[in-house]
Amino acid sequence: MNSFLGPLDSQGRVPASQQTRVAAFLISAHSALARQLAIAVPLRLHAGWQTELHAQLYRETEIVSLLLRATSWVPDPAIPFLAISWETAWLPKPAMTGDGTEGLMIDMAALGHALHAAIRPAALLPLEAAADDPFVVALRRIEFESSRLMQAQIIFLKDPGLLPVRQDVNASVERRHAQVRELWTAMLEGIGVGCDQSGA
Repeated sequence: MNSFLGPLDSQGRVPASQQTRVAAFLISAHSALARQLAIAVPLRLHAGWQTELHAQLYRETEIVSLLLRATSWVPDPAIPFLAISWETAWLPKPAMTGDGTEGLMIDMAALGHALHAAIRPAALLPLEAAADDPFVVALRRIEFESSRLMQAQIIFLKDPGLLPVRQDVNASVERRHAQVRELWTAMLEGIGVGCDQSGA
């Protein structure tokens, strides 16, 4: 099993079959997070932290849009079946706090943190990958954006107001990280990539 995507073609491009599977997974995950953010962001912003949610919503949407356009898509009969397990995994699972809304916000931030910390798409690219290939550029761009988005989620998850439910917050983050790593690893193994992409 390879440590990177490939083998690359003569122009240094990732095989379209691998592009399709990786992009489908990332689009599923980031679309799910964007949907949750869209529900959480009010029509009129009343607090500073809501401004950050608004920014995250549009960054997640940008990631999805970028992948849709930058990927060389080919038919993949496994994706409909895989997508069922992916989409089920992204469903909200509120943290076990007394406040339902707070629990949903914690879970959403935990999912976002897991997606942006546990998945390092640019690490899949071999050194000889074509630097000007749209898919290669997209994966590198996503990883760059992930580092910024992750910081916003950390700020929320470490908010002093969540101190009374710190144990629930930690449990939610650990659960989401384990879930994302498991699905990401299984998807990579399905396309012949077996390196550790946990980002740890």
